[in-house]
Amino acid sequence: MADGNPASWPVSDAVSLAGAPFTGTGTGTGTGPVSVVGIGDDGWVGLSEAARALVGDAEVVVGGARHLAMVPDTGSERVVWPSPFQVGFVAHLAASRRVCVLASGDPMFFGVGATLVRRLGADRVTVLPAASSASLACARLGWSTQAVAVVSAVGRPLDTLSAELATDRRVLVLSADGLTPGRAAALLVARGFGTSEVTVLEHLGGPAESMWRGTADALAAAPERHFADLNVVAVECGPGPGLSRLAGLPDDVYVHDGQLTKREIRAVTLAALGPRPGELLWDVGAGSGSIGIEWMRTHPSCRAIGFEARADRAERAAANAVALGVPGLRIVRGRAPEVLPADEADEAPDAVFVGGGLTVPGVVDRCWSALRPGGRLVANAVVAETEAELVRHRAAYGGELTRLQITRATPVGRFTGWRPAMPVTQWVAVKPVGPEPGVTHP
Repeated sequence: MADGNPASWPVSDAVSLAGAPFTGTGTGTGTGPVSVVGIGDDGWVGLSEAARALVGDAEVVVGGARHLAMVPDTGSERVVWPSPFQVGFVAHLAASRRVCVLASGDPMFFGVGATLVRRLGADRVTVLPAASSASLACARLGWSTQAVAVVSAVGRPLDTLSAELATDRRVLVLSADGLTPGRAAALLVARGFGTSEVTVLEHLGGPAESMWRGTADALAAAPERHFADLNVVAVECGPGPGLSRLAGLPDDVYVHDGQLTKREIRAVTLAALGPRPGELLWDVGAGSGSIGIEWMRTHPSCRAIGFEARADRAERAAANAVALGVPGLRIVRGRAPEVLPADEADEAPDAVFVGGGLTVPGVVDRCWSALRPGGRLVANAVVAETEAELVRHRAAYGGELTRLQITRATPVGRFTGWRPAMPVTQWVAVKPVGPEPGVTHP
């Protein structure tokens, strides 16, 4: 159960927009105020006087059929969220009328409140939250809320749970429906965390509240079990093979054909790229996807686009991303520079890694042009021809060149010797925030 989740709401007598989707721009140019009221499973009796006043004063009340049935008739028009779920039509309804939106729990916690604020502006939207499903779950379990990871399965891949798994880790999964607990248990078992304790909390805060406890192994063994659609899954991880969020994962966690930036070089490369929360990476020549995957694992808000010319490698990169808990990694099939996005602000990278295509004319120039001011460009070269390209681009854009050499201990008969890997030359350049005086393109 995610706060503001419109999924699985039953049909009621309220006016429905299903089958008549909003086709306007939804730009929020109207003048009517919009309020968003969080409502719990206890319904009207759990609302504050201020929240009841907003509902009573509204000319239009929007929400799921289940939520609309919880509030008394105030004479306002009632509108059920359309299917598929849309938000833009609220701006249309609020063009000249007072609109109140009902949402589960805290509308700003994985809910519709944040979406409406982005669309209409904070000065036009009033939000009155109720207790979130995560807060209620932690209160029932005696867990410290700030120490718990939260994963939403509502409109998002459940595979993101994989990145949060570690021994003794506590995780809440906001379910999309009654089958989510079983799917989460199956994922835990597949990732080696079958002994983890799982608690499914249904109808939190309402008169039908209930709790089921068991292990992930036990729940996964009963895939037909269906819980209430309004549920939260609490996981207390048992012993298992959790992976660090730091760069430099073992090479063997990736499926690859040899096109893989090796562990030590990968760690140095990610350090040079310097991921910050919310930033976007372009991984040009994604190969197995390791750079983009480990970029995204550093923080849930980090995003990455991998560009890969070969179809088999693109498929492997996407599969690796799912297995390692970052299914949001976007893989674009095609050759650079043609496949690189045009000048779109939301696609402009904060960092670029060029792992392939250094000898292709225009690749580095296009990446540098797209890079945001202050962004980092990192490129690695192994052979002499690509190393020469790095020297040439450094002359044009500045930056630093570093040669990296890794030597590993290997058996030599009954003894041990050192076997060097091929050296890697790394170029790191930071795009100036202001104008670039004296830049000459190669």
